[in-house]
Amino acid sequence: MSINWEKIYKKYAGLWVAMGDDEETVVGTGKTAKEALLKAQENGFKNPFLNYVPEKLVSFVG
Repeated sequence: MSINWEKIYKKYAGLWVAMGDDEETVVGTGKTAKEALLKAQENGFKNPFLNYVPEKLVSFVG
């Protein structure tokens, strides 16, 4: 199954996001990974998946 993160990239560009187990549901955000993690934990998610969303997407084929 592939995950389409297009909406996440558009909405959260330049931020860290904490995601639920499905890796699609954003459960916390912040300017730092720690901030996103703390917000996720406040929302009841102990071990979310953390990912930085770059401000600009760059494609690379190698």
